[in-house]
Amino acid sequence: MSLPPSCLRNLCRPATAFGLLAWLLAVPASAQGEVFRCPGPPVLYTDALSPDEARAKGCRTIEGAPITIVQSPRRPPLVAAGGGSAPATPSASGGRGGVPDARVDQQTQRQRDADARQILQSELQREEARLAQLQKDYNNGQPERRGEERNYQTYLDRVAAMKASITRAESDIAAIRREIAKLGS
Repeated sequence: MSLPPSCLRNLCRPATAFGLLAWLLAVPASAQGEVFRCPGPPVLYTDALSPDEARAKGCRTIEGAPITIVQSPRRPPLVAAGGGSAPATPSASGGRGGVPDARVDQQTQRQRDADARQILQSELQREEARLAQLQKDYNNGQPERRGEERNYQTYLDRVAAMKASITRAESDIAAIRREIAKLGS
């Protein structure tokens, strides 16, 4: 390694000392080797090739461009069917690779279905009561006018909102009934 001629002539004045420092810092970076970008899926960035190998593969030199390496997030390990932290293994009954069988015994499934049916029945009763109240307030499209509805358009807007609420409640009830039907008897 030799000093730059400007430093020799000016005897490394403070202004050129900064340049010398920059030059000294740049030398080790270039001594590390060249970084190549090689084409093809996936694109490969490497400094492990010699210039001849890189030329043979069609790689080009990257100069002055910062290279950022991003690691993919780690996936959590699969959890065994028992709830432990051991990795899952294929079941003897032919489960898919690494995925435990998610089968539940019949009694547990019946209990879950009964709980779901009970929840859906109570939700259905609540929605039917709400629909009955909405229809009572709607009064076949002629709800009572309120004191703050001096403007007829305000009244019409409220009637339209009531009708939309009734339609929405009816569709909610139909959806709950479909869910109950899926559970069977």
